[in-house]
Amino acid sequence: MARILALDYGTKRTGIAITDVLQIIASGLTTVPTTELLPFLKDYIKQEDVELILVGEPKQMDNTASESEAYIAPFLKKLEKTFPNMPIKRVDERFTSKMAFKTMIDSGLKKKQRRNKALIDEISATIILQDYLHSK
Repeated sequence: MARILALDYGTKRTGIAITDVLQIIASGLTTVPTTELLPFLKDYIKQEDVELILVGEPKQMDNTASESEAYIAPFLKKLEKTFPNMPIKRVDERFTSKMAFKTMIDSGLKKKQRRNKALIDEISATIILQDYLHSK
């Protein structure tokens, strides 16, 4: 089997999570500046066998698209052009940032460590991926 990769896309930085080859465990991989995201993904996918890319889909409580969807849509077009044979799925990402922050508190991270927005993005990507795995 191949891995599944999840992205918590942001205008400044993007959190990335990945499964193990058996697609059982979701783990945070890293956070990269969004400007460097496509080159990072090209390198990563050359080295690792990835069969699916999940991209978080921010929605409002009434299930309509969030304002940030305007930034994600152009990225998705670039992603599809860069990886034309790679399936790309969207996954509802409502509350993942809050869940990530709660996870940081529950794991005992100090207040200073919880201010690390890159870590929040990476954990959010992991939650997106874990939710997808649970729904399969």
